[in-house]
Amino acid sequence: MVKSCKKKNKPVDEFRFRRIYPFRSHYLNLNGLRYHFIDEGIGEPIIMVHGNPTWSFYFRELIKGLSDHYRIIAPDHIGCGLSDKPDTTEYDFRLKSRIDDLEALLDYLKLKQKITLVLHDWGGIIGMAYALRHPEKIGRIVLLNTAAFLPPNHKKLPLRLQIIRTIRPLATVAVLGFNLFAYAAVLTASYKRLSNTVRSGLTAPYNCWKNRIATLKFVQDIPLNAKDPSYSLVKYVDDNLSKLTDKPMLICWGQHDFVFDADYLAEWQRRFPNAQTHIFPNAGHYVLEDEPEKIKILLKDFLQNTPI
Repeated sequence: MVKSCKKKNKPVDEFRFRRIYPFRSHYLNLNGLRYHFIDEGIGEPIIMVHGNPTWSFYFRELIKGLSDHYRIIAPDHIGCGLSDKPDTTEYDFRLKSRIDDLEALLDYLKLKQKITLVLHDWGGIIGMAYALRHPEKIGRIVLLNTAAFLPPNHKKLPLRLQIIRTIRPLATVAVLGFNLFAYAAVLTASYKRLSNTVRSGLTAPYNCWKNRIATLKFVQDIPLNAKDPSYSLVKYVDDNLSKLTDKPMLICWGQHDFVFDADYLAEWQRRFPNAQTHIFPNAGHYVLEDEPEKIKILLKDFLQNTPI
């Protein structure tokens, strides 16, 4: 059933997730749009950047587990989570804007210490592009099933992403009308079965047609050739990642990922041979949903053993 937002965005039913996401909401005004972020704890800042179709809810267990010793900042991209959900006349939904938004938030917060980046899915290219703009501000990097380079060995996108990216009328109805992208993710991105509460929390912000634009635009912005709008930016990051090899890096990788598979992990390891890598055989793309406790322990050890 297609849920209509009618004349304005349908409010998010926060009752569906606040019990397991009990954090205070903060907002930054970005050109008239509310950019939502979590800011929990005191100490060294850790910035957690989500992908598509998740939001800061995805990091909730890390936030709970680390905010007693660290300051955890987790934004929701415009169009995602509890941030405003504009239409295409108000926001362009391009990669450069995502990076600019993150930069604006971190400038606004005036952080004095070096930061640790925790990056998942689209958060990889967004966070690494920010890191290349400000390498002097980066203390550590943590990667969770993500990429920040063009597909290795000219790898093709999975068929379902190709369809959403190229067959626009069908994609519009499927993603905006029926929310199939977000629903498919909660069914397939985790290797283990997600609870109904977690499924509800992950999909809650995308509750009607107008509130799902970002989930579609992220896929359509995937750059595959030089004609694509975000290609040159991804190519720049791809060509310059070596400038970040001095940063301590932890990689936690779900083995069962239909997009970011073993080829992507191998590419990260090739570029960052000194990274600490942990592969989880019982985890998928939503590695934090499948193995939150193990990753919390690994991340705490990594933070303690690589002082800034």
